Amino acid sequence: MAKTFHLTIARVGENLFEGQAKSVTVPGGEGVLTILAEHEAFVTPLKPGTIRIDPAEGEPITLQIEDKGLVEVSNNQATVLL
Repeated sequence: MAKTFHLTIARVGENLFEGQAKSVTVPGGEGVLTILAEHEAFVTPLKPGTIRIDPAEGEPITLQIEDKGLVEVSNNQATVLL
């Protein structure tokens, strides 16, 4: 079974995703990033583009970012703020 991490994707007043994920791919300011369980800690800006979530259960989810955002990864969790 694949390792998972806690993922939260939110914008002001709205949670778009919260739960366990096997991976998430985000449009980083310097290029596309894929985050997996136990990833090294970092913070980076996001640019407009596509977020692809591979949840622990269920089908993959795709979200579009129309504005810039931020991703923080630490302690086996990732938070995406849009």
